[in-house]
Amino acid sequence: MIDIGVNLSNPRFAEDIEQILQRAQQAGISKLVLTGTSVDESRAVLALCKDYSETFPGMLYATAGIHPHDAKTLDSESIYTLRELAAEPEVVAIGEMGLDFNRNFSTPAEQEKAFEAQLELAVELQLPVFLHERDAAERQLQILKAYRDYLVDAVAHCFTGSKQALFGYLDLNLHIGITGWICDKKRGEALQQLVSNIPLERLMVETDAPYLLPQNMLKPPKGKRNEPEFLPWVIEGVAAYRQESREQIAKATADNATRFFRLGQKL
Repeated sequence: MIDIGVNLSNPRFAEDIEQILQRAQQAGISKLVLTGTSVDESRAVLALCKDYSETFPGMLYATAGIHPHDAKTLDSESIYTLRELAAEPEVVAIGEMGLDFNRNFSTPAEQEKAFEAQLELAVELQLPVFLHERDAAERQLQILKAYRDYLVDAVAHCFTGSKQALFGYLDLNLHIGITGWICDKKRGEALQQLVSNIPLERLMVETDAPYLLPQNMLKPPKGKRNEPEFLPWVIEGVAAYRQESREQIAKATADNATRFFRLGQKL
C-alpha cells in the first residue's frame, strides 16, 4: 500500500516519527509521499526524507509547493526555491497547489497567481501536480484546462467535491486521491455515492495524516491523531462502495501511485 498524502512535518508528529514509520511498515505501507504546503514545509518534508533514508530506504518521498492558504507568501524567490527543491531525487511532484475559496486565507487573486506559477514550474520540470481544491472547482478547472496538455499528470488530492467537479477532473484525465473522509457516515455520504465513478486505474488513497482519522476504525487512537498505518481503513471505506475487494484496491492504488509519481526511479 502507498499513502500519497502525509503531513509528516506537522508538530503532532515531532516526538515519534521513527515509531510512526515503523508502525506504517508493519501495517503494510511500503511508501509515503510527504506533502509540502509552503516553501518552509517543502524544505522540512524533504529534510525528513533525507534524515530517515538510511533507516527506511526507499520509503519516503515528498512534494514541493505552496498551498492556496499560503499563496500570499509567494515572492520572487519562491519559485526559484521550489525549482531547487524539485531537483532533489526525493521530490516527486509539485504541490500542494490549487485554489481554496472556502476560507480565503489568501485572496483569490493571490491564489490564482501562485497556482499558475506552480503549474508553469511543473510544465517546465515535467513533474506531476498535487492539487488542492475547496469550493473553487469551476475556476480551478478553467485554469487546469489551459495547462493540461502540457502537464505530465495531476491528482486531485483529498477529493471531497461534487459530481460535477469529479467528472470535470476525470474529463481532464486526472487521478483522484481519496482519504478517510469517505469513512465518515455524515460528511462522507456524497463521496460514498461518487467513488464508484472513479476508474480503478485513476484511483489513489491517502491518510492526509494527522487529519481525517477514518471514522470506521474499531478502536480509534485516544488522541484522534491519524497516522499512515491507518491507510487500510481508508481502503476498506473505499471498497465498501465499489465492486473491487480491499486487496484489489490496495494493489491497484499502489501500482497507480508508483507509476504516477515514478517512485523508485529518482532515488
